Amino acid sequence: MDDWDIVQMNCVITQPDYIPWRGYFHQIRKADVFVFYDDVQYDRRGWRNRNRVKTSKGSIWLTIPVMNKGARLNHTPINRIQIDWTQNWVRKHWATIEQSYRKAPFFSHYASALKDVYDQRAEFLADFTIELTIRLASALGITGTRFIRSSSLHAAGGKTDRLLTILKPLAATHYITGPAAKSYLDESKLASSGISIEYMVYDYPRYNQLYPPYESQISILDLLFMMGPDSPKYIWQSATSDSEHRVADLTN
Repeated sequence: MDDWDIVQMNCVITQPDYIPWRGYFHQIRKADVFVFYDDVQYDRRGWRNRNRVKTSKGSIWLTIPVMNKGARLNHTPINRIQIDWTQNWVRKHWATIEQSYRKAPFFSHYASALKDVYDQRAEFLADFTIELTIRLASALGITGTRFIRSSSLHAAGGKTDRLLTILKPLAATHYITGPAAKSYLDESKLASSGISIEYMVYDYPRYNQLYPPYESQISILDLLFMMGPDSPKYIWQSATSDSEHRVADLTN
């Protein structure tokens, strides 16, 4: 097969997060296949069940209560973490979102579709956050990405080897990941499997926010409610946000 006959298959593998920031959706947009890494151990202080939104009193955490007692000791995977429905967290979260963004130009445009997900009362955290993320991706106009869960692929091994048991069945040729992966990824193993690597560089322009000062590390909700259909201009369509660094390129 000639080089020009090879079709690049871009793949992202990352843990499901709650109302992620715009860099997460940039990865979704770049992926042909986006894998929710839902069968790795749940981490208590990560982004799996929490994120930040802006309010008139500053940015605050919105945290989904979960039943995670013994999760670390028992190596409980993300997809087995249950939401604690003894707490009325949906009402609190949605009230905060509504109070903070009801004056945003595009809040009313997206509110109904998002509230529908909050009203579904999913048993497991991953079921809720994945569905909400897919709904948000659609709101951003992302239509060409296929979503799957790593738990459906029965991945095995550790670190890079485990990633390969996901990438190979998907026929991935290009793996896209965040810069933190440089500390543990064995690039030579991917290269020997014919898979090139791309590390994201998150460098995004500012946009208008309701409550100064400007903050970049907050949920996508802020950008979506403020900029609406123009949101992609502040993620993948911006002049500075697409400057990724590639290593282990197959052409070298």
